[in-house]
Amino acid sequence: MSEPLVPRMREFGETIFAEMSARAVATGSINLGQGFPDTDGPPAMLEAAVEAIRSGGNQYPPGPGLPELREAVAAQRLERYGLEFDPATEVYVTVGATEGVAASVMALAGPGDEVIVFEPYYDSYAATVALAGAVRRPVLLRPVEGRFTFDPDELRAAVGPRTRLILVNSPHNPAGTVFTRDELQVIADVCREHDLVAVTDEVYEYLTYDGVEHVPLATLDGMRERTVTVSSVGKSFSVTGWKTGWVTAPARYVRAVQTVKQFLTYATGGPWQRAAAYGLRNELPWVGELRKSLEAKRDRLISGLEAAGFATYRPQGTYFVQADIRPLGFTDGIELAKALPERAGVVAIPTQVFYDHPEAGAHFVRFAFCKKDEVIDEAVERLARLA
Repeated sequence: MSEPLVPRMREFGETIFAEMSARAVATGSINLGQGFPDTDGPPAMLEAAVEAIRSGGNQYPPGPGLPELREAVAAQRLERYGLEFDPATEVYVTVGATEGVAASVMALAGPGDEVIVFEPYYDSYAATVALAGAVRRPVLLRPVEGRFTFDPDELRAAVGPRTRLILVNSPHNPAGTVFTRDELQVIADVCREHDLVAVTDEVYEYLTYDGVEHVPLATLDGMRERTVTVSSVGKSFSVTGWKTGWVTAPARYVRAVQTVKQFLTYATGGPWQRAAAYGLRNELPWVGELRKSLEAKRDRLISGLEAAGFATYRPQGTYFVQADIRPLGFTDGIELAKALPERAGVVAIPTQVFYDHPEAGAHFVRFAFCKKDEVIDEAVERLARLA
């Protein structure tokens, strides 16, 4: 019998996160691979979810999302970024940012269209472009003076007559880069010149470090009307399991996203939506303290990794540190990541799985620092065995 999976999806097997998390469980290793915290979000926000369940909010909510969450998202975009969105027509709730990105790409790009992505990219992007029947055009992020960035000429060269979208992730997972205003201006110029739409994944919008500013692409001149912005409650409030995100965009793009999303999941869990609305309106000071805590954890992990012999890149945002394995005598990140559980009792993610050109990232592995201090300390003590 022939392979049942459609050809465009045959390059995608079990996600690297599922594979490495299973290895962590099987070996009793410390899991610094998948990006989820080991502590919970604001207690009052958690209680808001419990209260929503107890008070009967357990049936289908409106497909576009509860009005109270859409209003809270619109208020957040206005207060934080000066971006005004109509909560009734320009805000749409999704099952996490992953679905928001997927529904946006599938709504706005079709067979034969090209989607520009910056590599390394979050793994769902490649699969999402394939689901749309579109073609991805990668633009490489290279380390330059301690951070990953792109060559503007390479971005311009990636645009062709079939290019439809640019998929932008800032703060960037897995590179840890927060695109500067100048870098975003290059992207905006390309979008305007070639009449492209930008889909931006901004789930780490609050989690930037060292005073680095997150600038939404939609705030640049001429970009609000051609940008679909995706974010979520999971990373900002340490509730990744709630899978509650949103899209903000001009109404015509929101209608397009809704046309796809309503046939994927129809609606997002009502109790989580109510609690997310509460969090956006009441718990942003808690998020500010989380950011400070994560910055300290980042520095703690980097110190330990460097003491263990890795070279590191200090991320400007997200949960993750990129570590260069070559100083320890290794050159293949997949090979090392698969050996780490047995050799050191630690799980990491090989960065090369996030590339169309894996040779560019073969010498990097990604470690997550969204863990308790004692977990980080134990992990780096174990990693010191590699030396």
